[in-house]
Amino acid sequence: MGGQVSIEGDVHVVVVGGGFGGIAAGQHLKSMGIPFTLIDVRDAFHHNIAALRASVQSGFAQQTFIPYSATFGSSFRQGLVKQVNTDTRVVVLDGEQEIPFTHLILCTGTDGPFPGSATAEPSYHTAIQKYEDLVKEIQAAGSVLVVGGGSTGLEMAAEVKTEYPDKKVVLIHSQMDLGDQKLLPCVRQQAKEVLLEKGVELVLGEKVLNLSDLQLNKTQKDMKILTDKGTMLTSDVVICCTGSKINTKAYRSTLGEFMTENGSLRVNEHLQLVGFSNLYVIGDCADINESKMAYHAGLHARVAVNNIVNSLTGKPLTTYQPGSMTMLMAMGHNDGVGQIYGFWLPRFLVALVKSKGLLLWKSWYEMGQKAPTV
Repeated sequence: MGGQVSIEGDVHVVVVGGGFGGIAAGQHLKSMGIPFTLIDVRDAFHHNIAALRASVQSGFAQQTFIPYSATFGSSFRQGLVKQVNTDTRVVVLDGEQEIPFTHLILCTGTDGPFPGSATAEPSYHTAIQKYEDLVKEIQAAGSVLVVGGGSTGLEMAAEVKTEYPDKKVVLIHSQMDLGDQKLLPCVRQQAKEVLLEKGVELVLGEKVLNLSDLQLNKTQKDMKILTDKGTMLTSDVVICCTGSKINTKAYRSTLGEFMTENGSLRVNEHLQLVGFSNLYVIGDCADINESKMAYHAGLHARVAVNNIVNSLTGKPLTTYQPGSMTMLMAMGHNDGVGQIYGFWLPRFLVALVKSKGLLLWKSWYEMGQKAPTV
């Protein structure tokens, strides 16, 4: 990741958010010997790429949480950041404790509904149990309805139908086309074909009207789901895969003037918050015209840390250039669709590279820990 660097003066980097971008930044800082504190409200990193499989396979969830303290030791601090004070150069935690910084990396990520996200659970033991409970609910259901046809919804429907082929699985989406709009049309079409091959029923171009009235992730026989086209559906379990939003809690009160309409922060080509030389923004909360992915967050982290080092050593700052769309979607453990650098990939290759193991090995390796056996 990089050798130790010699820095003059007191330097302390605070990294807010322990998602893919945050742990990558922490590891880069650690390898260079730069003092830092990584702050997250949770006590473990969540490899949420594998969250949906943890929803259908009992015992799988424990592989998706990696404790921070075992990797970062005293450089990790569990807490909720509620404010960033750029004048006094401190971040304020819930409880009013202040942590000073000379440089700040914001990577607060997105919040979304369970099971795609588990950010609301501060204890990974509690989060694991929550996934185990959902597995039991799905096992007890005769039918499952997935709301949302983005990448999360597609993968969720495929995971359920792959693990439980005899269950009725319906995916409902407000648009006619499935998947990320930046994906190649052939990839989006192929995702649709995979779902149909597996036996997933699709209801496209219709929006659920009574979603707020439904009990999500719980088995309830023949729940009634009403759409804006007058369609009435029934299902024993409803799983919501829509509504993810950028997590702005840490900076909304003090950096609101730098926020875009969707909550992301405006950055320059060096990933610095516009108007600041010592504040960097990476991952989902950075206003960059590219898909929000773990892969990109890792690239951002390297640029941000290198630029902190370059600014301290008098070297020119590096520039981040968004690349062509890269996305791999696991459609169950035995299939997948995707593209890399704008080029289509065959299904068997996506299944081999991502779907089979969901890249869990990579996070455990990067965190310097050994995954538990199931």
